[in-house]
Amino acid sequence: MLDENKILELIEEMIQLQTKKVLECAQQFIPHITLEDVLQPFDYPQLEHNAYFRYEEGVLAGLQATRFALLAHLTLL
Repeated sequence: MLDENKILELIEEMIQLQTKKVLECAQQFIPHITLEDVLQPFDYPQLEHNAYFRYEEGVLAGLQATRFALLAHLTLL
């Protein structure tokens, strides 16, 4: 069974991989976009209205929410 630290490490790794995937997805539509730019997609209509980008961005948001929930849970223990 995994302990809390191993689970947190796994989630962190998944967030890093998904962040890279979101950036690569955005770069398909805007080749020179940076990670900082990707954090503000409403500045880029090509991303703001792109279902594929929004899906990948949502997966990242879900992973980040999972990390925060786990950290909150561990803090309460």
